[in-house]
Amino acid sequence: WFRSIGAYHGKTLQRFFSHRFDLFAELSFPDADEQHLETCIDFFFWAFSFDDLSDEGELQNKPEQHEIGVKLCTSILFDSAPKRTGFPYARMLDHVWRQLKHTATPGACNRFAKSAVEFFNGQLQQGNNRKLNRMPTIEEFIPMRRATIGCGMVEAMIEYSLDIVLPDHVFEHPTIRAMSDATNDLMTWPNDICSFNKEQADGDYSNLVFIVMEEKDLGLQDAIDYVITMLSNRVDEYIALKRSLPSFGPEVDRELARYLKALEHFVQGTVVWYYSPRYFRNIDISDRTELLVPVFKNSA
Repeated sequence: WFRSIGAYHGKTLQRFFSHRFDLFAELSFPDADEQHLETCIDFFFWAFSFDDLSDEGELQNKPEQHEIGVKLCTSILFDSAPKRTGFPYARMLDHVWRQLKHTATPGACNRFAKSAVEFFNGQLQQGNNRKLNRMPTIEEFIPMRRATIGCGMVEAMIEYSLDIVLPDHVFEHPTIRAMSDATNDLMTWPNDICSFNKEQADGDYSNLVFIVMEEKDLGLQDAIDYVITMLSNRVDEYIALKRSLPSFGPEVDRELARYLKALEHFVQGTVVWYYSPRYFRNIDISDRTELLVPVFKNSA
């Protein structure tokens, strides 16, 4: 399916496949059936390829052209008659969106579409920061990073993957929203630790480690340690939030427990997948307790 879309060819296509997004989906959606899992893999293919287009691809320094692509993708989600286009990333999203709507609740579909807009806007903001060579503060970066990694879309895909049915008001509850932010950070900040080396070699500084180095005036290892402490504190905050959850009634509580278990599976599967050749190249990552990582040379 991805080959037929024509987004990548030759060595670029093989390199993309080598990142094993199928394994990522298996780790992150362990209880999904085959049909739902295939859609989750397709979602990863779309999300990562579209993200790479602005992160390291042909639109990295072309925010105006990136915005055109965003408008085409947005049309897929919101227009009653989406614009016909050969843009491969819009065609991929159209496929995923049709599969999602086939079994997901209207609420899950709405949450996916709303989060996709946040994803697009975060990418555009990140692109403009790159163009202006602007380094945001930690406080500014964290919500932008939640958007650029697509966490809200992931949560909707989790609902879809197990055909979870929850009333919309549950997702709007302050405790659930706070738990969502916490899990988003717990899957995002480890990404910035693991992807830092690749990104610094590519000259990409839109990474929490860089932001901490700049704002706190820290060296690389001290900044890594600082982010790890942030992660440890965030785990504690998530646990405290989970303990404070109110009851929404027996039936809803059972379905919410399924959702939260799946969300926690996703966070754990994501962090495991981060230790992959996508970020560590030829480094032996079998020992994740004492891992010494050489700083890659700048690819430029």
